[in-house]
Order: sequence, then structure tokens, then C-alpha cells
Amino acid sequence: MSAAAEASKGWSSEAMARRVADDIPDGAYVNLGIGMPERVAQYLPEDREAVFHVENGLLGVGPSPAPGSEDPELINAGKKAITAVAGAAFFHHADSFTMIRGGHIDICVLGAFQVSAAGDLANWSTGEPDAIPAVGGAMDLVAGVRTIFVLTQHTTKTGEPKIVERCEYPLTGLACVDRIYTDLAVIDVTPQGLVVRELAPGISFDEVQQRTGARLVAGASVST
Repeated sequence: MSAAAEASKGWSSEAMARRVADDIPDGAYVNLGIGMPERVAQYLPEDREAVFHVENGLLGVGPSPAPGSEDPELINAGKKAITAVAGAAFFHHADSFTMIRGGHIDICVLGAFQVSAAGDLANWSTGEPDAIPAVGGAMDLVAGVRTIFVLTQHTTKTGEPKIVERCEYPLTGLACVDRIYTDLAVIDVTPQGLVVRELAPGISFDEVQQRTGARLVAGASVST
């Protein structure tokens, strides 16, 4: 297969973010993790509304500001410039974490280093001696938010699976992930195992299994 043909398979990062946005229900309160999850807000379908939350103290995050119009006092948890929608609320970060710990956030979208077959999440450190600890609010989010979506590339840059039987990196939370979105597939974490709900364009179930470090189960709409 040519390099061009190979590159056309699967979802791009933007398509992955759009796919997550399609699953956010109208009226949901949503926290977006730093990195790729931040893009999800841009693709929320026009027929619905969600309220986006950042743990450093804003409920009602708007679209990314135009270049040159950034407000240095309006940033998200990843220190990136954001905007606020009409009616947005600002508050102390302790109040923000009360919202999280109190179960008031419906969905959180996080990145990942690894996700296990049981839905365990490792997303804050690779455990390397020179790694900078950056757990942020992730542990509170996976413990307090009702539904956890993971948005990540299916493998590392060197081709190692990110979806594994057991996580090798320091854990963020146990059995906390509900659904995984990658460039290859949408996968549900269920009591019956990792169920492939949807395949990306040009990707087969066997290809996804080959790049996964845990056993997968084909969903009802996925052919093997």
C-alpha cells in the first residue's frame, strides 16, 4: 500500500474530536482535558448546546480566540487562551473542584498514555525518572465525573499499543473509562470486555486488534 493510501485510512485528529462531540448530549456539562480534548468544543453539533467547564474556575467556555485577541487573564487548565460565552461564571478553583467532586459534571474528555481492558486510566506520567509530575485535576475528574471519555491516538509514535491488558504507567484511576475514541475506532469499556462500537474509514476489525494490546470484541454493527 502506498504512503498516501495508508495516510488516508482512519480518522484525523480533527475528525476524532468531531466524533467525540457527536456523542455529547444536549444540555451536558462537560470538562475537556488539555491537548487534543480541547478541540471537541469546536465541533459540537449546531442543534445542541453544552456548557464547558475548566477546573481552574470557569463554567461557560467559548470558542478559541482569534489570533491577536487573546486575553491573558482568560486561560484554561493547560494555560491556553480561551473565551467565555455570555452568562459564563467565574469562581475560585476550590469551588470548581467542589463541582467535580460533587458529581455535577456530566462528561469529561481526557487524553491517555494507556487504558487497560478494565477501563483503568494512566494519563499523567510515564513514570520516567526525569518526567515532570503533571496530574492536575485528572484524579478528581475520573473520580467525580459521571462519564469518562478518552480521546487518544491508538498507538504511540513508535507503534506501541495504548490500549493494553494492564497499565504499566502510574494510574490516574481504576475502572473509570467508559468509552475510548482513537484514530482507528470507537471502543466501549463494558463488563463483557472492550467492545468495538465503530470503525474509522478504511479500517478493519483485524487491523484494530493487531494494534491493540488487549482482546477486543466486535460490536453488533462491526463486521469481522
